[in-house]
Amino acid sequence: MADSDEIARLHRRVMRVSLPYLPELHSAEEDLWFFRERLMVENETWVGGEAGAIAGYIAFKPGWVTHLYIDPEHQGRGLGGLLLGKAMEDGSSRQLWTFQRNTRARAFYEARGFALVRLTDGEDNEEKEPDALYAWSGR
Repeated sequence: MADSDEIARLHRRVMRVSLPYLPELHSAEEDLWFFRERLMVENETWVGGEAGAIAGYIAFKPGWVTHLYIDPEHQGRGLGGLLLGKAMEDGSSRQLWTFQRNTRARAFYEARGFALVRLTDGEDNEEKEPDALYAWSGR
């Protein structure tokens, strides 16, 4: 859990830079609490980076990839694929949600074998932003 604060700060930065259309629903302090008390407790979490700094992270649990976020300055360099590979290495099926407008993420997941299951109007997520459910059937 030593990395939870750094991961929370990275998450906040990625949200503001890469997904600026999403509303800011939580304070930095609420983010820190969530990462320490919920995300890191309920998920297996892996980080990647360089020179001792975290540039991206993935959080997953049986059946789900719950988070995959890469610092905007490190996107497109292979870190996302490495982290996703960690979540998929046991071969079991996984699902994940991404926002419909996040076309870069959608293309990333589709290129790695995830298939679109359904689109929603966003009524059931806290951002109220249309999203997409993807699934990987495993191997």
